[in-house]
Amino acid sequence: MIVAPPQNRVLSPFNKIAESCPEKLERYLALFSPTDEKGRYLHYDDLRFRLPKGLDLNVAWAVVKLARERQLKTLIHLGQPGKACGFILTPAMQKAISETDRHTTSASLEWMLSKIGEHRHLEYLLNDLVQDEAISSSQLEGAVTTTKAAKDFLRRKREPRTLDEKMILGNFKMMVLAWQERKADLSLDLLLKLHQTGVEDINDEQYHPGMLRDSDDIVVVDAKNRTLHTPPPVISLVKRLQKLIEWANASHQDVESKDYIHPLVKAIVLHFAIGYEHPFRDGNGRVARSLFYWFMFKHDFSGFRYIAISVLLKAAPAKYGKSYLRTETDEMDLTYFIDYQCRIVLRAITTFRNTYQESLEGIEQFNRWLWESGLYKTLSEKQKVVYQVAKANTSHFFTAREVQENLNCSYNTAAKVLNGLVDLNLFQKEKIGREWLFSMLSPDKIQANWKV
Repeated sequence: MIVAPPQNRVLSPFNKIAESCPEKLERYLALFSPTDEKGRYLHYDDLRFRLPKGLDLNVAWAVVKLARERQLKTLIHLGQPGKACGFILTPAMQKAISETDRHTTSASLEWMLSKIGEHRHLEYLLNDLVQDEAISSSQLEGAVTTTKAAKDFLRRKREPRTLDEKMILGNFKMMVLAWQERKADLSLDLLLKLHQTGVEDINDEQYHPGMLRDSDDIVVVDAKNRTLHTPPPVISLVKRLQKLIEWANASHQDVESKDYIHPLVKAIVLHFAIGYEHPFRDGNGRVARSLFYWFMFKHDFSGFRYIAISVLLKAAPAKYGKSYLRTETDEMDLTYFIDYQCRIVLRAITTFRNTYQESLEGIEQFNRWLWESGLYKTLSEKQKVVYQVAKANTSHFFTAREVQENLNCSYNTAAKVLNGLVDLNLFQKEKIGREWLFSMLSPDKIQANWKV
């Protein structure tokens, strides 16, 4: 929980300062900025711990708010009655926008593919990252499973056996749908379709797949059962969603217009809006995050297929929740939520770029070793791809079905590729149920085998 700002804010802080403590005017003036000296957009709850000694918290807060009100830009209205939601562009947002433009567009992804040369390897490597968002988003919502076990389940394409596996499979299907529908405009039908795809067959009585909530008996609580958010009333929910949809579909791309909004900011606002309006009985968080991705895909930022924000949100779920609360408790100032999400995006893009760079360096090192060891002449092109992906430690095991899909070959060819790697003493295999699972031997064992 966080401490909310006072409802009765000091309206003329500088008059109060001039009357009661003029000698502190310069110290208060130092606070007259939307962000602090480190570029942080502090909430009242944070400011109380960082306030210089001798200053009044409520007066200082009024000074900060006065500076923000001069720059706050209204974006949308949410709730019933409608509340104006605005934001201020912070340093973290500007950096995230810059990195998004530089590294996640479809054009930059094509450049990465062309630079690395071995397209199949990079695509195979990145496909492993596609699963990360579906898994971590499910774990955020309470799915109890390890990432390794979840990936094993998705790769083997077996039917889900538990509620946790059903959640993960639903999230994965929802992310696939977000990519498939990237050319479509947002509509109520698409929103309902995302929800139905993501939650169907988990617990239909609890989720009501593809249906809007029809009552006001839902609240969001924390682990201690304390109420964190009471969604706006269901009355006029459809009308509010239609307005949100109109705003999402409206063009805000004209950089010379005062209404310009970068797609990253707009996608994050959609994420917040679904979480706030809470249109479904359950599964709102998953739909909100998939809608973020859908919007980025729609605006040609296809690199986000391989950027899993939920992995980082899952690492600090309390901070994720507080970014909602800071906005709600401070006059629906979206800056808190957008700024936090932008910082997450920055870290996720860094992870994505590091994965690519390590892959690029790994290919160069691997090719040198292939030549020096004489192994290069014995491997087929497909075997080189599978071995390099395994060497990057992104796949714990391989199946013939998975290799078939990723290399676009027949099942028999995929099985031949994997069994050939076993014959070369590079891989090992074991039978689980009716399926053979293949995995790479340790580097020490491989080197020992090739020294013989």
